Amino acid sequence: MTVLVTGGAGYIGSHMVWELLDAGESVVVLDRLSTGFEWAVAPEAKLVVGDVADRDLVGQIIRENKVDAIIHFAGSIVVPESVADPLGYYENNTCKTRTLIETAVREGVPHFIFSSTAAVYGGAGLEPVREDARLAPESPYGLSKLMSEWMLRDAAIAHDIRYTALRYFNVAGADPRGRTGQSTPGATHLIKVACETALGKRPFMQVFGKDYPTPDGTCIRDYIHVDDLAVAHLLALEAATPARHRIYNLGNGAGFSVRQVIAAARKATGRDIPVSVGARRAGDPAVLVASSARIRDELGWTPKRTSVEEMAADAWKFLQESG
Repeated sequence: MTVLVTGGAGYIGSHMVWELLDAGESVVVLDRLSTGFEWAVAPEAKLVVGDVADRDLVGQIIRENKVDAIIHFAGSIVVPESVADPLGYYENNTCKTRTLIETAVREGVPHFIFSSTAAVYGGAGLEPVREDARLAPESPYGLSKLMSEWMLRDAAIAHDIRYTALRYFNVAGADPRGRTGQSTPGATHLIKVACETALGKRPFMQVFGKDYPTPDGTCIRDYIHVDDLAVAHLLALEAATPARHRIYNLGNGAGFSVRQVIAAARKATGRDIPVSVGARRAGDPAVLVASSARIRDELGWTPKRTSVEEMAADAWKFLQESG
């Protein structure tokens, strides 16, 4: 099978490329390298520098490489940034995804795996959220991803394309073998920020809000190791059939507060992590924890690296080795 991975030079996409290659698949990466890195792409994969909205380029890639499936990671992911620049997010996440879907339909690509987000749920309450929960995004980022899910749903009804949308909770960690990790400057992933602070790359880390209705006043999130995430995508790809249109949550089913994650990072790094507490950020719900029962039951997926300390240790090791 030949798989086109958009955004395959980025954090999650580069892990997916390695997972596919380890499974014996052929991989083509399409990335404009705005936030990704050429070095992060496995040397066995073919890298094409370009934009997913370039119909002619994407069509050429699909035809020349006989692409069987697309895994779409390319997009913007920062919630506060989406609040400040909603039109930019709708352009990059929604409009460009629409063009990519159109090209996939035109070229006859049968399978489409979409990188979605738990932000489609908004503030879902204290209980683990299931895929059939009310969809109420609280940010343009979440809404831009939800609109892309709707487009995929409607395209699959009208055309011969099958899709799986995977709603991520908070992704963390790095490749346990040290091949790739989170390298984007100014990254907002909490564990990456904590590790950078421990290394002295940041004078302190900012905690946004201490007055949420949670036990310690900080937001609670579900953290999933990036390696487990890549495995889930591979299972979704292998399970794709003409009758399957599925949506799956990807999380561990356990919530950790911001303060708990910082404590885990201190333990993993063995260093102090100075903290500055500020006001809440727009678009941040108090609690968001996954129920991933559906993908466990249907595809047999079980996360292997569930400790936030282990996620912090992998991120810390990669950060030290990569400089």
